[in-house]
Amino acid sequence: MDPTYKAVSEFAQIWGLVYFCAIFTAVAIYALWPSRKQQFDEAARIPLRED
Repeated sequence: MDPTYKAVSEFAQIWGLVYFCAIFTAVAIYALWPSRKQQFDEAARIPLRED
């Protein structure tokens, strides 16, 4: 069976969405993980430091 533009487009759209959702979920878990709180709190205070 010859892949048509429509079939390739549908495949790319579906798996692109799955890929995006997986990456988004991984980043959200990384950012909201409790052990990262101190690291992000320190990073948030960087602009307020006086060198």
